[in-house]
Amino acid sequence: MTLTVSDKIQDNKLVIYCEGRIDSTNANIFEEKLAAVIGEDKNKFIIDFEKIAFVSSAGLRVLLIAAKKVKPTGGAVILTGLSAEIQEVFDISGFTAIFSIYKTVEEALASY
Repeated sequence: MTLTVSDKIQDNKLVIYCEGRIDSTNANIFEEKLAAVIGEDKNKFIIDFEKIAFVSSAGLRVLLIAAKKVKPTGGAVILTGLSAEIQEVFDISGFTAIFSIYKTVEEALASY
């Protein structure tokens, strides 16, 4: 399964939508998108995982790198739409302590 990554401005905030799987074969696509966003001086954004079926350690690494890059500037990577399986991976890996996680994009936008 391929990975599709797109973005949209909602309520004057950047939301990145992902669909498919994030694994070692395509994590570079995800990494390039986040690097481009951060390179545009966006230090706070939402990533919607509602249509992500799987995240490998390669995908987790990309998220961690992004979080480390935006933190010094007061930024944040906000995640939404994690399935129960992906939420469990985040719980076990300790990533729930690193990221703000919301059920929906709307909830994340309201907390911004």
